[in-house]
Amino acid sequence: MTDSPTPQVWPTLRAIDAPALIRFLVDAFGFEETVVHGDGKRVDHAELSWPLGGGIMLGSVREDPDDPWALKPGTFGAYVVADDIDALHARAVAAGAEITRKPFDTDYGSRDFTARDPEGNLWSFGTYRGAPR
Repeated sequence: MTDSPTPQVWPTLRAIDAPALIRFLVDAFGFEETVVHGDGKRVDHAELSWPLGGGIMLGSVREDPDDPWALKPGTFGAYVVADDIDALHARAVAAGAEITRKPFDTDYGSRDFTARDPEGNLWSFGTYRGAPR
């Protein structure tokens, strides 16, 4: 068990086929399915944890014109910290991820790659952990 606090900022997205997107994010990138609420192909609320900390929330697109959280599928983008970029890239390729930028080294010491999920969202993975607080 870790002493890290639970995430307090949750990036969120909507998906046309939320169950399929969840499976993809788990299989291709290594997110961990924490909770999924819904019925059949409809996901009302899901949380996926990232092994190094943090996570995302997602749900199915709703056909409700008064939806207070009407996010368009495929418009999400995130930078996710990972330790072994080359191994994660190989995993993503094996799972069928569309790689939009192969692994590369940045001028600030990070190793990164970028992929697009089946819904069209962009995921950048890198070793850069951000500036110290």
